[in-house]
Amino acid sequence: MYSDPVADMFTRIRNGCRARLERVEMPNSKLKANVAEVLKQEGFIADFKVVKDLHQGKLEITLKYDSGHQPVILGIKRISKPGSRTYMRGTDIPRVRNGLGTIILTTSRGIMTDRDARKQNVGGEALCAIW
Repeated sequence: MYSDPVADMFTRIRNGCRARLERVEMPNSKLKANVAEVLKQEGFIADFKVVKDLHQGKLEITLKYDSGHQPVILGIKRISKPGSRTYMRGTDIPRVRNGLGTIILTTSRGIMTDRDARKQNVGGEALCAIW
């Protein structure tokens, strides 16, 4: 049992990229599926799918690599943790790597990137920074 399933998801993705795996699997949840959707829209992963089973299901993420078989995800860092939540206003969201990276936030309007949150001027809990 783990206390932070989202951090476990990011760790599995990070380890999968380092090991040059084609795909990684993890237990499914709505939050993880929504984060995977944002990662796919931003071009950090190739695809994802939810595989039903007898329990909660599995989330299968297909990792993305460039032509030299280098991972597209160079780094992923958890920002808000269960013991120390980090919230940001829409006007106070920092840029990651001068705009080359993305912060994923949970907002009252759903899970979105830092660019979308700035555009809509909505804040929320910062889940992770990815570049």
